[in-house]
Amino acid sequence: MAENTDGAVNGAAQPQGGAQLNLQRVYIKDASFEAPNAPHIFQQQGQPNIELNLSQRVNQLGDDVFEVVLGATVTCKVEDKTAYLAEVQQAGIFGLSGFDEGAREAILSTYCPNTLFPYARQVVSDLVQNGGFPPFLLQPINFDALYAEQLRRRAEGANQPNQGLNA
Repeated sequence: MAENTDGAVNGAAQPQGGAQLNLQRVYIKDASFEAPNAPHIFQQQGQPNIELNLSQRVNQLGDDVFEVVLGATVTCKVEDKTAYLAEVQQAGIFGLSGFDEGAREAILSTYCPNTLFPYARQVVSDLVQNGGFPPFLLQPINFDALYAEQLRRRAEGANQPNQGLNA
């Protein structure tokens, strides 16, 4: 029998010293729901106004292990009264090895939040519906475009002359 030297095991190709990315765990780091004007808000007539705030932070846990936390805060107001406030911090632990610094930053800023977003979306939806309000689904977010905008702003900031105070 011939010896297999191409790195295949049971017909599946195995990476040989290349970059690797793996999702180790997905979890809810924090979640909260408030309906400060209930039960009166349920009888309020008017068009709801919904505001979404997203945040992201990355914590390095080890040499090639990172925690990415995607924060989503949804505030719904009817006229000037808050109907509800739903906050979720959806987190994941990602292993990244063999990537240069630029590629690692791009993955942590785009791929990782894209992976976490459906989980955060579901938690927000469940909180809102369990709070007695009509179902609400967050619209898809283009994290690639947000990262490109962040890079553009960073480049613009680097090209700006120092605008210090003149004495």
